[in-house]
Amino acid sequence: MAGLKRKLQASSVPHKSSIKKQKQKQETKPTLKTKVSATNLETETDSDPIVESETPEFSGEDDGVSWPSEDDAGLNSNQGRFSEEEDEAGFEDQEPANVTRPDSSTTDPKGLSTSSKESHAKQKALAQERRASKPNADSIARSKKLWERLRRKSHVPLAERKKLVAELFDIVTGHVKDFVLKHDSVRVIQTAIKYANLDQRRMIARELKGEFRGLAESRYAKFLVGKLLVHGDKETRDLIVPEFYGHVRRLIKHPEASWILDDIYRGAATTEQKAILLREWYGAEFSIFKHEGKGPVSAELKAILVERPEKRKPVMHALHEMINLLVQKKTAGFTMLHDAMLQYLLNVTPGSTEMTDFIELLKGDEEGDLLKNLAFTKSGARVVCLALAYGNAKDRKQILRVYKNTFSAMAYDANGHQVILAAYDVIDDTVLLPKTIFPELLGTSSVDLDDNQRQALLAAVTDLNARIPFLYLFAGKAKAMLPTEDLDMLSTIHTIRTSTSKKDPAARRMELLAHLSPPLLRCIAADPAPFIRSSFGCQFVTEVLLGAPAGELRIEALNAIIALVTATENTDDNVKEALDAPSAGKMLKTLVQGGRYNTKTQKVEQVSPALDFHNRLFEKLEEGGGGDGRGVVVEWAVGKKSFIVLAFLEAEGFAYGERLVGVLEEGRGRLEGVAGGVSEGGGVGGKGGKMGVREGKKGGGAGNRGTRMLLEKLDAADGG
Repeated sequence: MAGLKRKLQASSVPHKSSIKKQKQKQETKPTLKTKVSATNLETETDSDPIVESETPEFSGEDDGVSWPSEDDAGLNSNQGRFSEEEDEAGFEDQEPANVTRPDSSTTDPKGLSTSSKESHAKQKALAQERRASKPNADSIARSKKLWERLRRKSHVPLAERKKLVAELFDIVTGHVKDFVLKHDSVRVIQTAIKYANLDQRRMIARELKGEFRGLAESRYAKFLVGKLLVHGDKETRDLIVPEFYGHVRRLIKHPEASWILDDIYRGAATTEQKAILLREWYGAEFSIFKHEGKGPVSAELKAILVERPEKRKPVMHALHEMINLLVQKKTAGFTMLHDAMLQYLLNVTPGSTEMTDFIELLKGDEEGDLLKNLAFTKSGARVVCLALAYGNAKDRKQILRVYKNTFSAMAYDANGHQVILAAYDVIDDTVLLPKTIFPELLGTSSVDLDDNQRQALLAAVTDLNARIPFLYLFAGKAKAMLPTEDLDMLSTIHTIRTSTSKKDPAARRMELLAHLSPPLLRCIAADPAPFIRSSFGCQFVTEVLLGAPAGELRIEALNAIIALVTATENTDDNVKEALDAPSAGKMLKTLVQGGRYNTKTQKVEQVSPALDFHNRLFEKLEEGGGGDGRGVVVEWAVGKKSFIVLAFLEAEGFAYGERLVGVLEEGRGRLEGVAGGVSEGGGVGGKGGKMGVREGKKGGGAGNRGTRMLLEKLDAADGG
């Protein structure tokens, strides 16, 4: 009884007064104690049905019941016996601490007592015996050995892995249910699914049919459901998803099943299956009764309320209760929750108490987790945009404050950047807005950017999503830049803001541009070369120069572009190649024309005040051509920049038209040879922004289309 002796030696002598009080309490309080022997406990445990183990994975090798590990088995056993004896005898039977008992145990050379070693050995033997007595003990033990080998993917050759997987399926086939409710053996099934073929995965799914809802509620088996959905096919999906019908309202509140349910809704369910799951949020009636209408199942609440207007009050009440419950539980990251919130918001009356309460619900989360999670999902971002549009000035400032230190991440997100665009269009405080958003997008509140900030800006403006918050104020609702979802959202926001915002949209835009333009123009003026190496970079330069307010900074940026294009001693091959690319040609053509081409009116819409880029560029080209412009201009006319030369002749306000025509007439022979034969590079930036190049097969071709159009212009001028 070494453990008992250590316990007694560690305790102090109880005071006499305390002993008397304890005796009195024992006399006044009758107790009923039931002594359970170790043998009976073992028998009861072994006879219990197999239940799910909640043992942490670091508790050692077990089979679903928490057993002591090899290192602490003896200590736990002795402590357990002491606590039982202490309960039976009470404090009055304890010996004083200064009285020692003779110690019959001996000590081995390692410092461990012999009795302690024996206790460890007994406990280990007992644990192994009890494991062996469980059903499928040998199968589980062998499968765990296989799993230990299979999970080290990089250390197992393919041929060996196939053999191990085949052996593993020989073990688990027909016994999958016996494996899935234990934290260690369920990992075996997950590994089997990972390396199985399609038929083997279907076999596992069929064996578990009818059990998926229960597995989703399990702390460990829920991952098995997710694994089957990821690696399974349509048949597996259609076996799993219907088992959750009718139980959404309960499972979405379950600490384990809620995550699996949302994963199914977000990534695995079909459109019809998602509609069935979401409809259950509208009340118990939608959980019990199936859809009986004609056509596919729809979760659009507006259509349901139009068909059954008498259900509006109970449906809206049930939906608001579910939303509020999950928000209060701090489970704000569910996509299903965000879709439900959007359906609710789309069906409340603007200015009503329901709308006010909903916006207060959004703002009520002190940590801001709800609004931050909403911004990164499709439905959630639309909820925030509508809340900004419908809210008052105070609501908008409070919502905007939540996203502090998050705007940069939102800009790169496919949904989050919509919130930034909505803030641009509805917030009237054009002093607070630039101070809140622009420093995070640019990395600084200063007008001058350092090298790291320029690199960050270059990465942002060449990203599909992150470039939009920078360019929207310059380009507006340009279809070439904005996806359809953004255009639809902005159209809705612009309709709402007519009654909720006071400032004129054009004035708001110019005030915001006054803050955003200077750092961008300075960055272009410092070094435009990195931007023209990509199509997105060229688009960025074009839109900023066309949309920025007139001033010295815009002139400096234009001059930097001209200097780069006309440099005769440019040794950077990447820059030369970039300038010959279609994207750079389109950029230069647009700047020469002085505005954007409108496909509806088929005219160039000039910016005001005019850029005067064409006159500046031609003057520089003449200097590069020896003073008369013949050299460089003709080279452009017969090469890939032929459409840029054509844009000179078509641009409004071009002061050197006659001189350009004279240069082209002098080089007519070369132009005719290129226009009718093999191109010397082709034209760039033709109609629609595509290359105007038609290089024929060997021995001939259509020639340079841009050069041919230049000759047509010259013939028309001669005929006039």
